[in-house]
Formats: sequence, C-alpha cells, structure tokens
Amino acid sequence: MELEGIDHVAMSVRDVEAAANWYIDVLGFERRHQGMWDGIPVFIGKGTTSIALFPAKSNPTSISLAAVASAKAASARGGVRVLHLALRANRENFVSAQDELKRRGIQFEFQDHEISNSIYFSDPDGHKLEITTYDLDEIGSSTR
Repeated sequence: MELEGIDHVAMSVRDVEAAANWYIDVLGFERRHQGMWDGIPVFIGKGTTSIALFPAKSNPTSISLAAVASAKAASARGGVRVLHLALRANRENFVSAQDELKRRGIQFEFQDHEISNSIYFSDPDGHKLEITTYDLDEIGSSTR
C-alpha cells in the first residue's frame, strides 16, 4: 500500500458555521466542497489536508449513516481519542503564527522537541491544535 497522505480529519463541534469561520479567519483555511451533502459536514482545508466539521449533536436525517456510525463508535471507545491535530509551517510562518495568536489573545504553549519546535493551543471547541516547524534556524526563546 502506498498512500499520498492524510486527506481529512473529521471533528465534531458545537456550531459548525462558527467553527468553520474560526479556522478560516484564524488559520487561513478555505471552504471546500460547498453545496455537498446538504451542508454537513462542512469541509475546510489548507494545502492538501482538510477538516470535516460535524455538529456535536447529530441529526440522523441530515448526516450520512457513515458519520452517525463513526460517532457511535468513537463514544464506545471511551478514553481512546485523537490527542491533537498538528499543522506544519516553515520557520517564518511559525513565528508569524505566534504573533497572530498573541494578537488575537489566543494562549499557546511553546515546546522544543529537539528535532522540531511546536506551539500548542485550542480551538473554540477545545480541540488541541499544534503548529510545528522543522526549520530550527534562529528559533528559540525570542519567539516564545
């Protein structure tokens, strides 16, 4: 098997439109596949990766059976879950992301992983997000 990469991550959110607008406004994502599936899920993306946003309270008449089955399976797994969604940036955009989050009053935590540097923060629904860079030149305490 040879895969090209991650196509999308499906996430449940309290308000699909508010979440989509946050990802578009804060992280520069774009809407994708508009007008499909009666509007659920809402797809947003950046580069070759997308996020499919589903309402936390499912309405089986407007959501595909596959999505409902996925939600039921996730709740049956108990504590097994996705820990965070990591997005990659080059050095310049990693620093720019920190400046933008500070400007918006979004708290983040910097971590040095030796081979990469990352910042961690949450979206309005509490999903953990990471922006990471492997371009370590000139990154250090001045960007925290």
